[in-house]
Amino acid sequence: MLGLLLEESVLMGPFRSLGYWAPFLFLLGAGAGLPVPEEVTMTGSGYLVFAGKVDFFAVTLTCWVATLMGDSIPYLVGRLFGRRALSIEWVARLLHEERMAGLEERMQRHGAWAIFTIRFLPGLRLPGFFTAGTLKMPYRRFMGVDALAACLMVPLYVFLGKAFGTSIRTLEKTVADYTEWLGFALLVALASFAVKSWIGRQDRRAQAAKRADGADDGPKTGR
Repeated sequence: MLGLLLEESVLMGPFRSLGYWAPFLFLLGAGAGLPVPEEVTMTGSGYLVFAGKVDFFAVTLTCWVATLMGDSIPYLVGRLFGRRALSIEWVARLLHEERMAGLEERMQRHGAWAIFTIRFLPGLRLPGFFTAGTLKMPYRRFMGVDALAACLMVPLYVFLGKAFGTSIRTLEKTVADYTEWLGFALLVALASFAVKSWIGRQDRRAQAAKRADGADDGPKTGR
């Protein structure tokens, strides 16, 4: 939970400034493969409810619509281009071709209901939805099951963000305080290093000058 809250605090800036657009764009980007955890985005939306920035039902609906639109992206890529899309390096990295065989077997065994469980498994969403497209699963069936799963998932995480709003706010303040102290300590360390370096250079120059004076005052031999 602590790791989740830490990630939440990072997202609060754009969430506060963009309002409803923030969860919509983050979730749409997650469907396209951006490394933005959907659960964190939904929970961050719940924090906005706690802070009084958005309405619970409106932001839940926003997240739900954005989630389904994002899920449609890998499905349509698989539907339109099939496994040919895996010849693109960045697509292959996102979709993890080694998982395809197991996902195909799962979908052939359970049909569209495999999508229901995949929606709750972050590491399988993109390759799973892409595989559904390559298998030519009817879009209505895919979207119907995915929408049902999202009806359970989205309100849950938005509610958790609202319920743990006080903890998130406290953590944000704590992180901000530690950041200020860390910055101060870093400045002190840099200043100390600079002073020590300057003193060291002055000492070396003084010693070099003393050696030069000693060499000038040394014994001289006449002819």
